[in-house]
Amino acid sequence: MRSLLFLLTLAIGAALGLGLTWITTVNGYGPGLVRSGPWETWPRAGTETADPYARAAFARAGELPLELADGIAFVADTDSSGKPLDGRCDIRVSGGLPQARFWTLTVTDRDGRLIENAADRTGFTSTEVVWNRDSTLDVALGPRARAGNWLPTGARDRIVLTFRLYDTSVGLANRTSDAPQMPKVVTERCPWERTS
Repeated sequence: MRSLLFLLTLAIGAALGLGLTWITTVNGYGPGLVRSGPWETWPRAGTETADPYARAAFARAGELPLELADGIAFVADTDSSGKPLDGRCDIRVSGGLPQARFWTLTVTDRDGRLIENAADRTGFTSTEVVWNRDSTLDVALGPRARAGNWLPTGARDRIVLTFRLYDTSVGLANRTSDAPQMPKVVTERCPWERTS
């Protein structure tokens, strides 16, 4: 009877531990999250001091994190008002960026896969984007082509944006106050919304 109770306790403990680890790593890379508007980053995820949850999340996803000395990645799956990013809508990413030698902005589906499209464009780099006169960024995302900086979304119902800043002076601790100012993400119009 004791061995049965021991095995039952062991099974419950293992299930509980594995379940909590899965919940912690499925939507991010564990503790240490820093937010700037809709943008999220885990600055310590690519360092030697990364916690076990971040390591488990990267191993599960098969991703290779950026070393903090190389750069930092900010991810957004909602707009600045907290609404999930829908690729069927017209979305605008606009505003200033932290100083970086080079950056990339990519759009993926919710599983992290690049979205195939006729324009063969899945992102922008700092060398190919057209800047505003005041040195701010203005990128339109949507299923239909638009003039200027446009990224196709393939009319996917859920999309994710990733800004990777390389060789940047952004230094982050584990406090939200350390987050740099990132561009706003605004959902401008969705096809099912009535226009007046």
